Amino acid sequence: MLGICRGRRKFLAASLTVLFVPAITWIYLFAGSFEDGKAVSLSPLESQPHSPRYTASSQRERESLEVRMREVEEENRVLRKQLSLAQSRSPSHHRGNHSKTYSMEEGTGDSESLRAGIVAGNSSECGQQPAVEKCETIHVAIVCAGYNASRDVVTLVKSVLFHRRNPLHFHLIADAIAKQILATLFQTWMVPAVRIDFYDADELKSEVSWIPNKHYSGIYGLMKLVLTKTLPSNLERVIVLDTDITFATDIAELWAVFHKFKGQQVLGLVENQSDWYLGNLWKNHRPWPALGRGYNTGVILLLLDKLRKMKWEQMWRLTAERELMSMLSTSLADQDIFNAVIKQNPFLVYQLPCFWNVQLSDHTRSEQCYRDVSDLKVIHWNSPKKLRVKNKHVEFFRNLYLTFLEYDGNLLRRELFGCPSEADVNSENLQKQLSELDEDDLCYEFRRERFTVHRTHLYFLHYEYEPASDNTDVTLVAQLSMDRLQMLEAICKHWEGPISLALYLSDAEAQQFLRYAQGSEVLMSRHNVGYHIVYKEGQFYPVNLLRNVAMKHISTPYMFLSDIDFLPMYGLYEYLRKSVIQLDLANTKKALIVPAFETLRYRLSFPKSKAELLSMLDMGTLFTFRYHVWTKGHAPTNFAKWRTATTPYRVEWEADFEPYVVVRKDCPEYDRRFVGFGWNKVAHIMELDAQEYEFTVLPNAYMIHMPHAPSFDITKFRSNKQYRICLKTLKEEFQQDMSRHYGFAALKYLTAENNS
Repeated sequence: MLGICRGRRKFLAASLTVLFVPAITWIYLFAGSFEDGKAVSLSPLESQPHSPRYTASSQRERESLEVRMREVEEENRVLRKQLSLAQSRSPSHHRGNHSKTYSMEEGTGDSESLRAGIVAGNSSECGQQPAVEKCETIHVAIVCAGYNASRDVVTLVKSVLFHRRNPLHFHLIADAIAKQILATLFQTWMVPAVRIDFYDADELKSEVSWIPNKHYSGIYGLMKLVLTKTLPSNLERVIVLDTDITFATDIAELWAVFHKFKGQQVLGLVENQSDWYLGNLWKNHRPWPALGRGYNTGVILLLLDKLRKMKWEQMWRLTAERELMSMLSTSLADQDIFNAVIKQNPFLVYQLPCFWNVQLSDHTRSEQCYRDVSDLKVIHWNSPKKLRVKNKHVEFFRNLYLTFLEYDGNLLRRELFGCPSEADVNSENLQKQLSELDEDDLCYEFRRERFTVHRTHLYFLHYEYEPASDNTDVTLVAQLSMDRLQMLEAICKHWEGPISLALYLSDAEAQQFLRYAQGSEVLMSRHNVGYHIVYKEGQFYPVNLLRNVAMKHISTPYMFLSDIDFLPMYGLYEYLRKSVIQLDLANTKKALIVPAFETLRYRLSFPKSKAELLSMLDMGTLFTFRYHVWTKGHAPTNFAKWRTATTPYRVEWEADFEPYVVVRKDCPEYDRRFVGFGWNKVAHIMELDAQEYEFTVLPNAYMIHMPHAPSFDITKFRSNKQYRICLKTLKEEFQQDMSRHYGFAALKYLTAENNS
């Protein structure tokens, strides 16, 4: 009987009621219908008022019995209906059910009953489930700090969004790094019916910094203890998740468990599936006190309102202070303290079935939590080994995790029909701008791309750099797609200064890049390279958006606007820092030109000096950039003068001029209307000239373009007449905008274009 949960008892009791109450009732009624061994008719038509055996008393008794019989039949009808509903809500039916009610397996409160329930299968026979309203907002709290945790949060959120049918409100306790990354990500993700609030984790450090913690999560691993104090006072309940969680079901099912809490239960937790708290893992192993196997805090249901009334803050602090006198530090961060509190106050916890937190650390009992894929609810990678953990079914779990890791996040921007979303100014402005476009315009797709919001993940890898204190520091800025990854190591070898890169990738390609970078000693040794992922969307390569993203996220006062196919000369970083001082770039509007050359050879002995480069030019090993296909692009650099120049010299703007320049970080952005191939740099240089930047060529600087296969966009430009027509239209519109913005002085651009 210990294996039967409360819900099954209710089901059995109800079944017995339906079966036996009618029988007992009819026996009673039938017995009451006999008098002196003779049957008394219950039909009014058969009643004989004139019979000597008929009395007023027997009439009233019969009427009373008839009323009672009808009441019992009505009760039976209601019971049958309830049983029918309970059966129709079992998982076998529920998985195809999209109504607003969710089935929930019931926790038992004791591990033996729980295990027996698991062996019997995770079905909703364990109780009729409370409803989660269709548009009820589900609140989720996550503590997140640093670059790696920010990546983990994205995968967790993807798994939640994939299954969800309710509005979500994420409460992110984040440090400055995670906030910058995730705020930009969610702002550009624009998922309907999702709200994000941030809470400064650095401000909470003083609340828990007094607790010594050996866990790899550090001080942030203790911050779940102070959520009652951190989260809004009017928030009554919240689901708290670790960043290494993957959902395999609708989170509303977990939210519905709150309705099962009784009495003083305020914490919903799954039993720990390792032997850690049993203290038998090794000799002299001494864990913190816990109730039995203890509880894992990777998934927590918190009844915040009740916890506050119970003075939770005081409760956990007193417990921690007392235990630290003998334990000296925590080994599992907040989990140790939660368990110590529960050990003394077991009535606080509602034990969740273990499939709500299948723990994949080494040597756990996680296999007892499921018999089938359909049993899985939440997967918890709670080992430092993460995907390399030892588990019988680890390949299945790893594939499930990788599915969400590489899943196209753009597909999760789906509306929740019937649920009103909060007004989003950015979304409304975007819709207004798009509605003003003419869909019959042959250049509609070009114009639309200008307003496309691309999901952006800043600082995809760890970044750590403090600019030089002399205010001369320069960041190399570039953009690339997956087919140019091979250039990264070479650029890092040529440029020792900070780099800001925008990468245009799909979700799956972002993971390929991550593996590529983590496998490269060169890239992993550099912490001053900021990798910013702009996720693919639409049919064009948004080259100028990528440049703007990379430009916006530099920490130095100056930037070198380059392209990924160019290798800068050795020592260019230090040379540019000296040039910044020499030419007083801080107080003048100058654009310092780095002359561009190219080679047609895939293997090049890179010139180590200007003299060596000039020799290779004379030998035909090197050429001035695009001299044979687009001379106008770099002709104003005046390469003939550069050959003998020893001091910087000024050049004038000319039509189609597109040099690579060093400028202050406050220079204008690139114009987003230009996508793919054509006029993307030309327009930017034109605007620098309109803002009266002075173009100055550096005499001892150079960069070399390395050969590569033609890009998809240049192929479209060459083969598609409509592409070229639209580019010409966009150029004309840009020049008109320049004239309106900069007045009479900008008329020269129209004249120059007509004469070119």
